[in-house]
Amino acid sequence: MQRHTTQPRHNWQAAVEGLGFGFHSTDVPYWDESAYYSLSMEEVLFIERATAELWTLCLDAVQHVIDEGRYAEFAIPEWIVPLIERSWTEDHPAIYGRFDLCYKDGQLKLLEFNADTPTSLYEAGIVQWFWLQDFAKDKDQFNSIHERLIAYWKYLKSYLHDGPLHFSCLKETLEDLTNTEYLRDCAMQAGLDTKLVFVDDIGWDQDSRQFVDMEDAPIRNIFKLYPWEWLLEEDFGRHIPEDSNRAYWIEPAWKMILSNKAILAVLWERNPGHPYLLPAYFEPNGMTDFVKKPILGREGANVHIVRGGELEQFVNGQYGKEGYVFQQLFELPEFNGRYPVIGSWVIGQEPAGMGIREADGLVTDNKSRFVPHLIDG
Repeated sequence: MQRHTTQPRHNWQAAVEGLGFGFHSTDVPYWDESAYYSLSMEEVLFIERATAELWTLCLDAVQHVIDEGRYAEFAIPEWIVPLIERSWTEDHPAIYGRFDLCYKDGQLKLLEFNADTPTSLYEAGIVQWFWLQDFAKDKDQFNSIHERLIAYWKYLKSYLHDGPLHFSCLKETLEDLTNTEYLRDCAMQAGLDTKLVFVDDIGWDQDSRQFVDMEDAPIRNIFKLYPWEWLLEEDFGRHIPEDSNRAYWIEPAWKMILSNKAILAVLWERNPGHPYLLPAYFEPNGMTDFVKKPILGREGANVHIVRGGELEQFVNGQYGKEGYVFQQLFELPEFNGRYPVIGSWVIGQEPAGMGIREADGLVTDNKSRFVPHLIDG
C-alpha cells in the first residue's frame, strides 16, 4: 500500500455536493482528494479474505457470549437480554458492519468492529467511486458496496414484516442523515416501501403497545442509525421488549455484543495467537505497550495509549463508565505524518469494499480525513 499526493479536481466541492455529500468540510477538510492510496490486487484479496474470516470469528464469539451469558462484561442490562437472544435465535435481519483494520508490513490486525452504527458508508460506496471515474477511470477499487446493498435489501425483503421499512436517525445530524438516506435509497432501488422518521419523532402508543411514526402509522421494521446503548438509557427504549408488533430493528439487538469493544477480549480468548487479532483483555495482563479503550466509545474519545508502562497519549471524552478493554499496541503505518486506518465493509455477510480514514496521529478521531483509494497492479 502506497500513499500518493495529487492535485484535487477543479471545483471538487461542487462535484461532491452534486452527489449529496454536504459534510465534506468543517473547520478542517474531511474529504481529502489531495492524496490517494494505491493497493495491489494481491493486497486487496488479502484484505477481503481477512474480512471474511474475521466475520466468521465474530459470529462464533456472539454465540459464545450468549451461551455463557457473559453480558455483565459488556455492561448489557439484564432486561434487554431476552431480546438479544431472541434476535439471534430468530436470525433477525442485519445489513452491514465495518471492521477497522491496521495494515502494516504485510500484517493485518483488527483494531475494532463498528457493527451497529458504522458511518463513512456513503463516502466509501459513492463519493470515492465517482472520484475514481474522474481521476483514473481505467483503474478499479475494492468497492462493491452499492451493488451489495441493493442486492441484500432485495434478499431481506421477504424476511421483513408487512408494512414499510422506516429509516431513522437524529435530527440535525447531516452525516447521519446522509448515510441513512443512502441506505434508504438502496432499499428503494431494491423495491422496498420506505419512510423516513427521525428518532426524535418516534412515538409510543400505550393503548396498542406499539411504536408509531408522525402519521400514527405502526412501525414494524426500522433501520436506525442510533446506538443501541443510547436507546437502552432512554425511557423510549424500555418499550422495545413489550412492542406488540415485535418490530425488526436493523441492526438487530444481538449487534450490541459485536459493537462493544469487550468483544475484542472475547475474540482473543477464543482465538489466541490468531494472525488477524491483537492480544486483548479486561485488564493490562502484564502488557506494557497497550491501548486502553472504553468498551462503549466513539471517535477515539477516552482512548489511552500506554508505552513502556507510561501514559503517552490520552483523548478527552465522556466515555468509560461501563469499563475498558486493553489491547496490545500495534502502531498504524506512517506516511509522512499521516496514519491510515482501513475500514473494511461487510454487507449481507460478505466483504464488500473499503474506505481509508487518515489521522495525524495514532488515534483516529472525528477530525480524521477520508482519503480515496484505487487498485494499481
